[in-house]
Amino acid sequence: MGIEEDHRRFQDIVRGRIKRHFKKYVTQGEMIGKRENDFVKIPIPSIELPKFKYGPKQQGGVGQGSGDPGDSMQGQQGDGSGEAGNSPGEHVLELELSLEELADILGEQLELPRIEPRGNRKISSVSNKYSGRAPVGPNSLLNFKASYKEALKRSIAIGEYDEQDPIIVPIRKDLRFRSVKPTQMPQSNAVVIYMMDVSGSMGDEQKEIVRLESFWINTWLKRNYKGLETRFIIHDAAAKEVDENTFFRTSESGGTLISSAYKLCQEIIEADYPVSEWNIYPFHFSDGDNWSGEDTRICMTLLKEYFFPRVNMFGYGQVESKYGSGQFLKDLEKVFPDEESLIVSKIESRDKILDSIKDSLGKGR
Repeated sequence: MGIEEDHRRFQDIVRGRIKRHFKKYVTQGEMIGKRENDFVKIPIPSIELPKFKYGPKQQGGVGQGSGDPGDSMQGQQGDGSGEAGNSPGEHVLELELSLEELADILGEQLELPRIEPRGNRKISSVSNKYSGRAPVGPNSLLNFKASYKEALKRSIAIGEYDEQDPIIVPIRKDLRFRSVKPTQMPQSNAVVIYMMDVSGSMGDEQKEIVRLESFWINTWLKRNYKGLETRFIIHDAAAKEVDENTFFRTSESGGTLISSAYKLCQEIIEADYPVSEWNIYPFHFSDGDNWSGEDTRICMTLLKEYFFPRVNMFGYGQVESKYGSGQFLKDLEKVFPDEESLIVSKIESRDKILDSIKDSLGKGR
């Protein structure tokens, strides 16, 4: 029992260190690469516990004996000379945390509210089904087939069964009755649809920022929804759906038509995610360049007439790029200055990822 308590205290100390340096871990891509199922391994400097070293007996107490200031202790090098070592001076400990624990730390650090799913989708109900078996119950719930099987097994076990005269007479202890088995209905489902501009102005650093922010958005939403699906769309002048690996590693070039991604996102929602059953979170990441003002007007129409009435929120994250104009974010803020379903954020660098997540999830939609 004492060892378990010590281990829990040690885990609390380590988690405290993670909380203090949480911003550093949020911006580290290698941490995300250490995922195993629903756990993440976080590398942290190991914590060395202090130790007492006992010297030989009968040599006096502390501070006793001959010696001058600056003299070395027994077994130690005194003047600091000698060859330098080639080993690292700090050991690394990998702490395994569940995604739920990471989400809780994220929520605590950013003071994120728990999400309230929209409409009836927030209801988590318990369904009572007669799928269980019990040795007692009313005659109206008698399960003849299960009772017969129990009687047959008993008859064979005690040697009463006669193949020539296979008469089975259940007794009281053979009877089985249908019983209520509470079944937890699936909690609210949600889908996150990530869209990313992969034209030539979106470099590796911009994609890494999107990757990190997407991971933490997913982590938080999974904490709020038991059923979470993710879909990925990349676009330049044309859009296509891809898997997660392709989403973050594709190198493209060419012009940009943002409306191509929005139209494909609309098709995915209409085909697979009825708004009466799903909480829908589209996120679009871009450097703000679009091919023409006409295409931007098409995007604004799609947002106003299709997305805003149907989704929980529509997130737009603009990643800073030396090649991007950043105009699309300005257009969104001008056309929809008071739209509650639209969340826009400017992600100037990795250090701004937490601020962007706070902007996107801070209202608990």
